[in-house]
Amino acid sequence: MSTKSVSFLLNHQRCSALAGVTVVAALATNQVVWSRRSVTGEPRAALCGMGVCFECRVTIDGVHHLRACQTLVREDMSVVIDDCN
Repeated sequence: MSTKSVSFLLNHQRCSALAGVTVVAALATNQVVWSRRSVTGEPRAALCGMGVCFECRVTIDGVHHLRACQTLVREDMSVVIDDCN
């Protein structure tokens, strides 16, 4: 893993993370605990960390329901999460 930092947007605010980490790791680095709400309104977060449970779904660059645990953060990426925190 690199020690280089990348800058990305999280709910339209500039954040940073180490290059080469997943979006879910970048969220954790920025003290984000939950990534979305269930249909009943419960906060949900990454559970399995390997793309099976789909609990870490976020919107990345306008594409909905992408798995944050399976997507690497990159420079100027836009990540939108539900307001759970």
